[in-house]
Amino acid sequence: MSRYRLQPTPAQEAALLEHCGHARFVWNLAVAQHAHWKPGRKCAPGFAEQCRQLTEARAEFAWLRAGSIVVQQQALKDFAQAMANFFGKTHRKPTWRKRGRGEGFRIVAVKASDVRRVSRNVGEVRVPKVGWIRFRWSRVVPEGVKSYRITRDKAGRWHVAFAAIPEPVPAPGTGEIVGVDRGVAVSAALSTGEMLAAPGLRATEKARLLRLLRKLARAERGSNRRGTVKSAIARLKAREADRRRDWVEKISTDLARRFDVIAVEDLKVSAMTRSARGTIAAPGRNVRQKAGLNRGILAAGWGRLVTRLEQKAPGRVERIDPRLTSQTCNACGHIARESRESQALFGCVACGHQDNADVNAARNVRDTAAGHAVAARGGSPSGGLVNREPQRDLLQVE
Repeated sequence: MSRYRLQPTPAQEAALLEHCGHARFVWNLAVAQHAHWKPGRKCAPGFAEQCRQLTEARAEFAWLRAGSIVVQQQALKDFAQAMANFFGKTHRKPTWRKRGRGEGFRIVAVKASDVRRVSRNVGEVRVPKVGWIRFRWSRVVPEGVKSYRITRDKAGRWHVAFAAIPEPVPAPGTGEIVGVDRGVAVSAALSTGEMLAAPGLRATEKARLLRLLRKLARAERGSNRRGTVKSAIARLKAREADRRRDWVEKISTDLARRFDVIAVEDLKVSAMTRSARGTIAAPGRNVRQKAGLNRGILAAGWGRLVTRLEQKAPGRVERIDPRLTSQTCNACGHIARESRESQALFGCVACGHQDNADVNAARNVRDTAAGHAVAARGGSPSGGLVNREPQRDLLQVE
């Protein structure tokens, strides 16, 4: 999706909020219908039946009829797709939507005439029952757009995202392979020795965020002061997210342009960042420490980096088993937990080789991917790319 910053007028913003409210209302009704189902009861209505019920509801309620049928039907379509993803075991079960959180709606059947450029930095998009809304023309809008989604974040900013499949970044054709090791202290360490860190808030911004969080804890729930503080916190969080997103886009494009194969560890980020709180019957342990680690992983952009790499370099990203990559010496192949002297230093207890721990792991990831490529060709390693697996077996036998 290509996302752009919307610039609605106050009247247009009120109309957009109405669309968001209608989409949220229809979505929550669909959730309630599926939540009512139990074994032995009649199955919940499907998309076609829900559309028929929506038509009846629009005929009965004027406030719902005043909204856009496209927005409301697409909310049902999105819910049907979410349920299909849930039954396909690729996503979690869709749940309730809350006002002020995840606001947005989708428009389909978009024509080429529904998007136009007004000036060098300004474009306009036509929204049903709202009219033409300006957005910042930060880059060329993809051709052949069939749908778009309008969203509002917690900081109160509006965006429009046009659904389009971008052209992949062409491979350089040099045959080079790079290994990427993702971490918390170092967001991404490359096998070339480069250490990349995702940008976050500056020291002054972190101090301000801490002060705002303390104010929020003292503010009375439901008060205007609490709402003001929450908005200020949301703006800081949005600034941090924008910087991280921009960093991921630049790094993923750079890697796709420089290397033919990009090897990454096959990490289950969603499982790794799951809360350790547990239940009342079985409470978790080290919950606060785990929460801090989760925030560090999410701030490093692990999942988004690999996702964007696979989108920009399709077929050129290889996921490698992460087991023992941080305990294996890239020089001799010896595996020992004691070699990981600290978070940043790796010192092999067998050959004495020393390196940055993250870079050493990235080179192991690269060599494993190179070994897979050699095995796929049915040949032997060449060109300086070494498969460490036979050496590890030999060391273990000795």
